[in-house]
Amino acid sequence: MSRGLAEQVEAVCRHYLSNGRRSGNYWIVGDVNNHPGRSLYVRLKGPLSGKGARGKWVDGATGEHGDLLDLIGAREGFSSVGRALDEARRFLGAPRETPTERRNDNSRKCDTIALARKIWAASQPIAGTKAEAYLRARNITADLNDTPLRYHPALIYREHPNSAPRKLPALVAAVTDNRGQITGIHRTFLDPKRNAKASVSSTRRALGAILGNGVCFGVIDDFAIVGEGIETVLSLKSVAPHLPIVAALSAAHLAAWEFPPDLRQLVIAADNDNAGLHVARRLSARAEAASVRATTIMSLRADFNSDLRAMSAGAFQKWLASLLDPGRYYE
Repeated sequence: MSRGLAEQVEAVCRHYLSNGRRSGNYWIVGDVNNHPGRSLYVRLKGPLSGKGARGKWVDGATGEHGDLLDLIGAREGFSSVGRALDEARRFLGAPRETPTERRNDNSRKCDTIALARKIWAASQPIAGTKAEAYLRARNITADLNDTPLRYHPALIYREHPNSAPRKLPALVAAVTDNRGQITGIHRTFLDPKRNAKASVSSTRRALGAILGNGVCFGVIDDFAIVGEGIETVLSLKSVAPHLPIVAALSAAHLAAWEFPPDLRQLVIAADNDNAGLHVARRLSARAEAASVRATTIMSLRADFNSDLRAMSAGAFQKWLASLLDPGRYYE
């Protein structure tokens, strides 16, 4: 039954999570109750079973996860697996598009990874651009040369899939896997006149294969720091430039970050909220299972960029040094 649902994963999402939307290889919505938002991710591509299977989902805010049968049961409020199975049979028995129609539809869809790489190639170095000015306005002093960050002066933005397009400047970040291959991009849309995020409903959007990957600053060997947002990890990089730090881009993605094969020690830089603490615990448990020694540091305010902006650079550096292993921080 789960395999049958996985074969129709996007149709399942559109039916039961209609307030969500497709974003690259994932369906994104607020929660299992179909509220608008970006906390719950459903994988739309992958094998029908096993690791990375399509239909697998996780809610970064609550830690809930499962397959599409679990999702249907939670969405419909069923207290038994039997009722969820009955609903799944009803859904799968309903008229569905033919395989030919599905193939034609898929053939019209962009290869999101290829499109992400195309946008990255069309973007320019960040030095001297509005993207650099935006980051500097957030008190980030990290060296931005030779980083996975670029600038695009006019990327297409739509509030909703059917909205009229407009063009906005954007900070573009390359998302890579553990082999260093670009699997996607993350865009932060910027205000054309101010050094701030654009006044739109969704200033941050991802494209491509994001889950399990990240925006990597520095070379990872046996040690890494991983956090959520780009501004968060660049705040840490501003006072610890020699340490490798990865932005996983969201709470859900942080929980699912794939450990590099040689990783032995991990510092989780958690945002100071319930989701941040919950995700740090989940990632720590995964690290323990993989024989990776993990510790968690948590921001004093909403995130580490909020801390950097509230403190002097010296005070922030001293505080961060007190949280990290001295042998790593002062190496």
